[in-house]
Amino acid sequence: MAIHELDDLDRAILHALQHDARKMSTSTIAERMDVAPSTVRTRIKSLEDDGVLTGYHAEINYEQTGLQLHTLILCTAPVPERERLAEQAQEVSGVVAVREVMTGNENVHIEAVGQDGDDLNRIGRELDEIGLTIEDEDIIRNEYETPYERFAVQD
Repeated sequence: MAIHELDDLDRAILHALQHDARKMSTSTIAERMDVAPSTVRTRIKSLEDDGVLTGYHAEINYEQTGLQLHTLILCTAPVPERERLAEQAQEVSGVVAVREVMTGNENVHIEAVGQDGDDLNRIGRELDEIGLTIEDEDIIRNEYETPYERFAVQD
């Protein structure tokens, strides 16, 4: 896989989109960087084509939707099966995110949402049935994200 070398414009685009992809227009980024909006659109397309930008996601406050149980489930998968099991975990109803981690234990982190304890128990059983070992579960109270500061263009 080829590495996409980032220049200042690429970094500015990534920083702006990380900050607020929904409201960030190509015109706004272009104005900040003193380039044409078409240049920004072309760069975004290139970043997408090269696999640097892989998607645009809605951030959801599950509590506001009545789903009180937003949980982080730490699992262990045999290393040779980790990727396959992580992909299978995405198919479990209630699972909203899966991360593979490069460790021996707790190498699959699963974010799940449930309506009640029975719902979380079902999710746990289904994860166990596909071959994951649940090591720990934690209720997520709040989650914060911030743009990567090294993508910010210094004035």
